[in-house]
Amino acid sequence: MNFTIYPAIDMRGGKCVRLLQGDYNQETVYGDSPFSIAQQFTGDGASWIHMVDLDGARDGKRVNDAFVIRAAEQLDVKVQIGGGIRTEQDIVHYLEHGVDRVIIGSMAISNPAFAMEMIKKYGSRIAVGIDAKNGYVATHGWLETSEMKAVEVGKRFAEAGADTFIFTDIATDGMLSGPNLEAVEQMAQETKKKVIASGGVSKLEDLVALKALSNSGVAGAIVGKAIYEDCFTVKEALSEVGQ
Repeated sequence: MNFTIYPAIDMRGGKCVRLLQGDYNQETVYGDSPFSIAQQFTGDGASWIHMVDLDGARDGKRVNDAFVIRAAEQLDVKVQIGGGIRTEQDIVHYLEHGVDRVIIGSMAISNPAFAMEMIKKYGSRIAVGIDAKNGYVATHGWLETSEMKAVEVGKRFAEAGADTFIFTDIATDGMLSGPNLEAVEQMAQETKKKVIASGGVSKLEDLVALKALSNSGVAGAIVGKAIYEDCFTVKEALSEVGQ
């Protein structure tokens, strides 16, 4: 299975930021222009960019969509977007404007029937975002933790036809402490689908370790803070995994 690096652009208030473990009170601003950073990642050779509308995730509606659409329409790169996706209209809005993949996160938990309907209708252009805290699903910008086990949720959506999962271990997100390899591999093995790992990547060796799980179904890694903190470059990451 191919292993893809997804440089991340998290947007809040029109700026490129990173939150520590999803905490809106622990924000670092890394750039005033999400488009400029997308341009930079594309120039460095990225084939995909992972974008997150943090305002949208918290407010339950599209907020920073103009930046996403500009990148999708003007750059030679595939874009996936999460955050604030609550209706089919949101999904169509992005897909009709050049976005390649839309991530359903909180809605997959609060309204699984809707999520399954969208998966059936739009197929591989929908990814299911599963954010876990101690093995249990967290929702609404990680502000709430449910009583559902992440793996069980993954299996349910895999049976419904979901092709791609984005699995975030909140404990590692933004911490540069290394990804939760065991949890990522378990999600891939249990769902038997493509799983993109998110959270914790801090060095090139982490990417090598994740790529080593590609036979289990781990299909890629989302990398954010490590790039912004100059732990390594996008070019180095792509070279390391032979992308």
